[in-house]
Amino acid sequence: MKSNKRRKSFFSRAALPYVLSLPALIVCIGVLIPFFTAVFYSLQRFRLSQPWARKMNWGENYLNFLSDPGFWSTLKVSLVYAGLTVGLELLLGLGIALLLRRRSRVNNFVSIMLLMPLMTAPALAALMFKLMTNPGFGILSYFLTLLGIEDFRWGSAPSSALFTVVLVDIWVYTPFIMILLLAGLRSLPTQPFEAAALDGVPRIQQFFRITLPMLTPYILTAVLFRLLESIQQFDIIYAMTQGGPGDTLMVFQVEAYLNFFQSTNVGRSSALLMILWAITFVISNIFIKNWLRLRERARGEV
Repeated sequence: MKSNKRRKSFFSRAALPYVLSLPALIVCIGVLIPFFTAVFYSLQRFRLSQPWARKMNWGENYLNFLSDPGFWSTLKVSLVYAGLTVGLELLLGLGIALLLRRRSRVNNFVSIMLLMPLMTAPALAALMFKLMTNPGFGILSYFLTLLGIEDFRWGSAPSSALFTVVLVDIWVYTPFIMILLLAGLRSLPTQPFEAAALDGVPRIQQFFRITLPMLTPYILTAVLFRLLESIQQFDIIYAMTQGGPGDTLMVFQVEAYLNFFQSTNVGRSSALLMILWAITFVISNIFIKNWLRLRERARGEV
């Protein structure tokens, strides 16, 4: 009896790691099946409106992008949008985090209130801004008329559409960067700052020589998350302008969506998504390598 109990306990212990890893395996399978399905479709000439003409074209969808001005416009708009939103949100988030760095009831209350936009669904935030920028009754358009700016067209004009969606993105996602950097600032050791203060080092030099280098891992983490999200942006842009006017805001996700559901071009849509995946894969690898390098350097200094 004892030997049977020992065998059962041995087998249960041996099987425990596999049982615990089972949910992760199920999630991995659930991710890989759509991924390889998209890879398969991207190598086909496949339209839902013409299922009888479906056949493999072995990369023709990708080769067509090289001579397609619309694709290069989509790539440019996606990168510009991601660069603008992440850069401005990083500057604003870092500035707000520095203002709220000192622990106090007021600063804690303000930091909690500033998280409210992050709790709003991006599509809902876009619809709210669409109402506020309405030329007939929008409050933002009214404020511009008080400043002497008449008939500002916001998202309906190519010259101001990018500014409008970037404004919405900043309002929604700046608190995300702010809270990450605020947590990083409050976790920094106080000894280097106390020593610098005793030596009479100006605060601006303390920021660039002490605060910023020590905060770099947190900045890289925040920028990586936001960059991956921004370059895959869909809900804000689609809710505000549906990629227009024209193709002014035709980013990857919107272009793939319209190709699939309007043009029923499954092959081109899948190829666009695979290129987007490749871009995010390269970006994430670059950031992760730099983050690991910084961590190793910090361990070496210790």
